[in-house]
Amino acid sequence: MTVQRLNSKSWPKKQPVANRILLWRHGQTDWNIANRFQGHSDIPLNEVGKFQVDHAAKILAPMKPTMIISSDLNRARNTAYALADLVKLEVGIDERLRETNGGNWEGKTGAENRAADLHNFVRWLDGDDIPAGGTGETRNQVAARASAAIEEALAGKDNQLLVVTTHGGTARCLLGHFLNLPYSHWTRIGGLSNASWSILGQSPVKGWFLAEHNAGSIPEPVYGEESGGELPDSVR
Repeated sequence: MTVQRLNSKSWPKKQPVANRILLWRHGQTDWNIANRFQGHSDIPLNEVGKFQVDHAAKILAPMKPTMIISSDLNRARNTAYALADLVKLEVGIDERLRETNGGNWEGKTGAENRAADLHNFVRWLDGDDIPAGGTGETRNQVAARASAAIEEALAGKDNQLLVVTTHGGTARCLLGHFLNLPYSHWTRIGGLSNASWSILGQSPVKGWFLAEHNAGSIPEPVYGEESGGELPDSVR
């Protein structure tokens, strides 16, 4: 039997260390509790929301984020600042990370929107690519503007943990976009609880992948990936 020995020149080239994106939803607001479509309306955190983001920030800080960017709306900015104060980072404010413009649905409860615009409201909830509230945005438009903000923040960088403080609808659009899911499947992604987060990892083989979803604790290592599933990228 011939044994082939590998020399250092035949080893695979070291890949750049990949980036991660942590999508963090803002804390609770009074409109969340009332089930009102917030959209671009600048609604502040309530007292529960302030507690939520302070608690979450203490969990996120040991993960050592390297950058923080945030929607310019009050509820997201103050969520971001709770973490920035702990990790001593500046917050990049970007209006492209705002929630979906809800058009004529903003400020109204789900029941009110069903009563006034049942056909279009249900179509939108089911995932049709129509503008929210007739005059608002489609989910594809939200994904385009928000993903551009993230891509600009990460351009030319590696080994980053980018915290993106944003909104529930925007986070769902970003997950659908970065995971290359068909648009019709975006509404199948479960929502984020207030002050919870999802993490996208990056792989030279898979591209972007979902590592954590709707989490409220430090991610646990994933053990047993070779016990019947795909081989991890490190051994391909």
